[in-house]
Order: sequence, then C-alpha cells, then structure tokens
Amino acid sequence: MKFPMLGIVILAATTAAAARQAAVPSSAFPDPDRHAKLAAAFPEIDRLFVDYAASIHAPGAAWGIVIDGQLAHQGATGMRDVATKAPVDADTVFRIASMTKSFTAMSILKLRDSGKLSLDDPAERYVPELKGLKYPTSDSPRITIRHLLTHSEGFPEDNPWGDQQLSDTEADLSRMMREGIPFSNAPGIAYEYSNYGFAILGRVVSQASGMPYDEYVTANILKPLGMTSTTLHPSKVPPKMLAIGYRWEDNQWKVEPALPHGSFGSMGGMLTTVRDLSRYVATFLDAWPPRDGPETGPIRRSSLREMQQPWRPSATRVALNTSGPTAALTVTGYGYGLGVTQTCQYRAMVAHSGGLPGYGSLMRWLPDYGVGIIAFGNVTYTGWNATVAAAIDRLDKTGALKPREVPPSPALVAARDNVSKLIVQWDDALVDKIAAQNLYLDRSKDRRHAEIDGLRSKTGSCTVPTKFDYVENALRGQWTMSCERGALQVSITLAPTMPPTVQYLAVREGTVAPPPGPCGS
Repeated sequence: MKFPMLGIVILAATTAAAARQAAVPSSAFPDPDRHAKLAAAFPEIDRLFVDYAASIHAPGAAWGIVIDGQLAHQGATGMRDVATKAPVDADTVFRIASMTKSFTAMSILKLRDSGKLSLDDPAERYVPELKGLKYPTSDSPRITIRHLLTHSEGFPEDNPWGDQQLSDTEADLSRMMREGIPFSNAPGIAYEYSNYGFAILGRVVSQASGMPYDEYVTANILKPLGMTSTTLHPSKVPPKMLAIGYRWEDNQWKVEPALPHGSFGSMGGMLTTVRDLSRYVATFLDAWPPRDGPETGPIRRSSLREMQQPWRPSATRVALNTSGPTAALTVTGYGYGLGVTQTCQYRAMVAHSGGLPGYGSLMRWLPDYGVGIIAFGNVTYTGWNATVAAAIDRLDKTGALKPREVPPSPALVAARDNVSKLIVQWDDALVDKIAAQNLYLDRSKDRRHAEIDGLRSKTGSCTVPTKFDYVENALRGQWTMSCERGALQVSITLAPTMPPTVQYLAVREGTVAPPPGPCGS
C-alpha cells in the first residue's frame, strides 16, 4: 500500500515561544542563516519517516522538528483510522505511552520546589502500603522518591506486563502493593526500568498535592504550556482527532483496544499531538543555557535541567564503526523521567520513547544545539530510534547543527587580554597581579618568562587578539595570537578566587585545534 504524504506544515512561533527565544542571548547561535540551512534537510527527513512507516506497516505516522522553541517543521503520512481511511494530520492525537514518565517526574519536582516533598523522602511516607514491603536484604535502604524517579528502587523490569495495567484502579494498585513486590536488586544499586515504580510515583503526586494525578498534571503542566489537545483519558479525545492503535498480524491491521486511564496512567497513559508535544520539548530546550531572566515554565529552569542530568548510569556500549577501524562509544543514564545519552559526537542527547499495544513514539533533543525531534506511529511498539538518529544525521550534514557558544565571563576576557599583553611584553607587576598562588609553584616565574621569550623569538612580534577560538566554560578558554612568523596557541583556566586569577597557563606554537569532543578527540 502507498502512504499518502500530507502537506508539510511550517509553523510560525507562538507569542510565548518567540518570547522564550528572545530570552536566549543572541550570541548563543551566531549563524544568522542557521534555521534556513537546517531546513534544507527537511525534505530528506520526511522521506526517512515515510519510508520507515511503510516498511513496518504503520497505518499512520506524524513527526515534528523543534528548533529554538518553535515547531519549525511537521509532517504526517498514512491513516489515523484504517476503517474510514481518515488521514493523519497536524492535530491527530497519538498515545505516547512511557513518554508520560517525564510528566510524572516534572510533577514531582514541582511539588519538591513547592516544599510539598523531598526527593529523599521515603516513598512510604506518601504511600503507606509500601511500609509492609519485605526487602531483599536486612541492610537494604527504604525506597525513596529519588529511587523511583531513576528506576533504581530494585523492582524487576516489567515490560510488557506494565502495558496491561493502565486501567487498574487505585484499589487494585493498593492491593498489589499490600501483597508485596519482588525485588531483582536491593534499592539504590542498579538501574532497572520499572513501570510499577512510576505508577507509585503517580500515587505520591496525588497524596502530596491533595489532587488526583490526572487533575494535577492538567492544572500544573498541560494548561500552563497550552497543551490543549493533551489528556490522560482516551475517551476525552474527539473521535475525528484520535489515531486508533493497531497491530500488524496475518497481513492485516487489527485494532488494539485502548485501555482507559487508571492507577498506572502515570507511567504511560498520556495522549497528545506533535503540535502540543513540541511545546513541551521546547520547554526543556529553553532551560539552556543557565541565565538571568524571568521563569516562564511550569517548573524552574534549574529543575528542568536537573531532570536532564544522568542520575543513574544504565549502560555503556562500544561498537566498531562501519566506515573505518574506529570505535564508537555510547554512555547512557537515566535522569528524572528522561534518558540521557552521551556519544563521541554529542555531549548530551535527552530522550524518552514510548511503546504500547497499538502505538510507538519518541522524543529526542540536543540541549547544546537547541534542536529536538518528535515521532509518533499507530502500530504496536513503533520503534523510531534509528529513524530519528538518521534525521539528526541529516541535520548535521547541513553544516548548521552547531552547539551553542559559551559566552566568556568578564573575568576570562580580562585574563585573556592581560595574558596576551604578557606574551607581547613581559611585565613582572602584571603577572604578579593575575597569577594564582599555585602558578609559580607549578613552574617558576623565571622559567615561564624564559619559555615565553623563547617562543616569541621564534614567531616574532604578536598581536593581542579580541576573541576566543574556544570557550569551554565561563572560566576556561583558548585563543590564537597571530605573529610575524606563525602563531601561538594560548590556554588558560581561572582559579576559584575573587577576583579569579590564572591557575593554569599554556603557551605553544600553532593554532588552536578544533574543540575536543566528549571522548577527547
């Protein structure tokens, strides 16, 4: 069957998104043509999604690309309803399964920030049924909220069992907890994905807030973000908007009945659109970089960044590249309701997938690059990882997928200027003023003076630069000094003193190499 490709939607930023973008320093992404260059990859990315949907017999699919707080591009293919052949469009609602876990984690952090709970509180303070748990060892710690957020409470991995519990009642959940929960590990020592654990977090949200979980999420996350098409209740989605879930079996599509919202909804019951979820992804991207300015999200920017940190390691993989005799390293961890991956190419990729009978989804974004991708499908366990990775690769091939530039602090700029002056003309008084206590102990002043004089005799006179080649953070940077016979590469790190002084100084012939990647390349 051929899948009709719906029109590509290029959406303007909403007022709120534009305000968020304006709050980011203009120097973050200096290329004024960044958006247009990235957009050149959109047609090829569309083909990737269309081809993948067809290859796995997905009745329909929808995807979106978020850039700097805007849904910059949206595509769709196929049918949301096989019986009526109704097409997927910009407003089609898909179930996103375990991607719901980040909404649960965000709710927990909002309650934490409001003083309603602590992440290190024992979960049994809010869920008394856990008090009777039989722990695997006598020295096991009591399960905390933090354990549950990071899948380190010690419960066994429970896919696909958890998929079938969405409609369980609160009484069902209480009964199961009272009957006991088996442990695969003692709490706090290992990552093991637990839907059960996030169902318990839903109960924590209800108890700490005094509101049913679904009402709390709607009032405190969905409404503030303008996610008007998002819900935990399939019955509340207008039939003309709902993507019906299917499985491909016996060369035909068979309907997967949608379970209603219940006590396990906090682990995987959310339904949403690409348009709505783009606002959610944009909120996480907007948390970067740390900065002054008003807080506009459902939770503080610092809490959003906290969710995107790897608090529990999950896996490390090394694989040989097919293009040559080199190895690729991938390190993964779990934050709060979100997975975090580091590769030799990207310092951080934040993501969560979702899979249920009838659906498969993925959201992935690059915090340092201001770019994210969303994908939905309405066939059981649609797996988008490879397609989204290929889409990011296509964006990279445009040459415009560059990380945000880190602005130097005034202290680093002043140190650059002073160190450059020293290299042009040594001055004992100036070097004494800017040197940290350790600088002469690591290498004497006379030796440093002689080494710099030796370099300058080789290169001739040099000019004081006005910019950095690479700023790693507010107190560490590198620059190149152009000289009569070559160039000098200079690197400094400032000390934790006020005012910040130079604790590390390296001067060598040559220009600054490209910034090292996460693997040190």
